Amino acid sequence: MAKNIQAIRGMRDILPDQTPLWQLFEDRVRSVLAGYGYSEIRMPVLEMTDLFKRSIGEVTDIVEKEMYTFDDRNGDSLTLRPEGTAGCVRAGIEHGLFYNQVQRLWYQGPMFRHERPQKGRFRQFNQIGVETYGMDGPDIDLEVVLITNRIWKSLGLDGLELQINTLGTPEERVVYRQQLVEYLSASKEQLDEESLRRLETNPLRILDSKNPDMQDLISGAPSLMDYLGDESRAHFTALCDGLERAGVAYVVNPRLVRGLDYYSRTVFEWVTDQLGAQGTVCAGGRYDGLVEQLGGRSTPAIGFAMGVERLISLLEQTDTASQTANIHAYMVLVGEEPQRQGLILAEQLRDQIPGLRLLTNCGGGSFKSQFKKADRSGAGYALVIGEDELNRGVAGVKPLRDKGEQQEIALDKLGDFFS
Repeated sequence: MAKNIQAIRGMRDILPDQTPLWQLFEDRVRSVLAGYGYSEIRMPVLEMTDLFKRSIGEVTDIVEKEMYTFDDRNGDSLTLRPEGTAGCVRAGIEHGLFYNQVQRLWYQGPMFRHERPQKGRFRQFNQIGVETYGMDGPDIDLEVVLITNRIWKSLGLDGLELQINTLGTPEERVVYRQQLVEYLSASKEQLDEESLRRLETNPLRILDSKNPDMQDLISGAPSLMDYLGDESRAHFTALCDGLERAGVAYVVNPRLVRGLDYYSRTVFEWVTDQLGAQGTVCAGGRYDGLVEQLGGRSTPAIGFAMGVERLISLLEQTDTASQTANIHAYMVLVGEEPQRQGLILAEQLRDQIPGLRLLTNCGGGSFKSQFKKADRSGAGYALVIGEDELNRGVAGVKPLRDKGEQQEIALDKLGDFFS
């Protein structure tokens, strides 16, 4: 017998008993974004590989180690998108969305990175991202952070910590990078293999190292804040002031640098201690130079992306998980004529009762077997229709989740019962 084919390592199925919580999550996020006037954009999952090399950076871990890249039949190098911002910028340039316009956009969908699978980290993972273009002040930085805070409120999530930092302008980082490399090079013997490699390519990423043996060295490193100009300082101060006035608690984390080359000025992350090592559930920042870097006109931009799987894991630990939509009723059809008319009756009920979630028994079966199916369905009620009930235009309504008594209700009055 041939061996069963299973899902690729690091990629998983979202099963029917899990999707209601995903749908609830997506609906609430969509509702919050609509409340801020953001519009959805949908991009392809495949892009030219050069898009990510030019945007993310050729010496980043994502491009060097993690991308799913292949040559297609035409010899073009294509990549499954590892993140959404580059594709969103490409779409904006291609379709003229940024020319003399302000854009507030969002997207959702799968991303792909060949990482070592572990709790909260998958090779195919889902993100919801928000991107804004054409606004350079700290007010839009504040808005996107406030959006994330409102999403957590909408989902009933507590215990998330907001960490913020500023990376300054690229010019300011060049000066700081030189000082950081000098500092770290003087203690090369304390650097691990990964940090030694980053010292030559992306030294700021060393500040984000989780190696406990390097924390003393990192804590003594020069602070980027000391190399910022007046404008960058004022921008960051305005953001902090806005968060305080909005009542949003935050922590300034001077070691927060993000893993993508295109970030500048504001960066932020929402983190939790409830998911082990994979504690970041949302991250973002400003990337004012990316549109120009990819061939468009200079356009200020800021955005963020949320890790859906990690947030779903948090939701599973809250009361929100119990709010997912269950089946309202299961229609038990007893007798030849009720079984013949069952689907038509169900359609009439759905017409009468908008939003009714109704399962209709199909495939026949005894009264006892149908009741077992009704109970297993998770429905709140069984609607029992036999020959006699059909002739009288009523249904027996039997509670399945509590000890209430069965009652008879006219079919045209069921709307009042389920409202």
